[in-house]
Amino acid sequence: MSALKFCGKCNNMLYPQEDKEMRTLHYACSACEHKEVATDTCVYKRVLRKSAGEPTDVLKDAATDPTLPRTRSVRCYNCGYPEAAYFQAPTKGEQGLTLYFICCSPTCGHRWRD
Repeated sequence: MSALKFCGKCNNMLYPQEDKEMRTLHYACSACEHKEVATDTCVYKRVLRKSAGEPTDVLKDAATDPTLPRTRSVRCYNCGYPEAAYFQAPTKGEQGLTLYFICCSPTCGHRWRD
């Protein structure tokens, strides 16, 4: 992916522009008539990094959510707190639902699954 490009004449930013007749990509200045042929056809690339094994909407402060059920039958593996909120969600690549726990300690918030 190329970095931002700037016009050599007026120092304004160059924007990608398609030449449909020639089927080429150019970078053009919106202030003057300067154009350059693009050396790379990638204009923008977005890289997403997320854990595939855990739902993306699990947040550390979900333990304070009053709508989630709670249990005292499990202890947090991280701090030993005797209460955890829990919910079920599908896990990518597995059939069925996975049970997720969130420590209810105000200082911990550790998450694990069963």
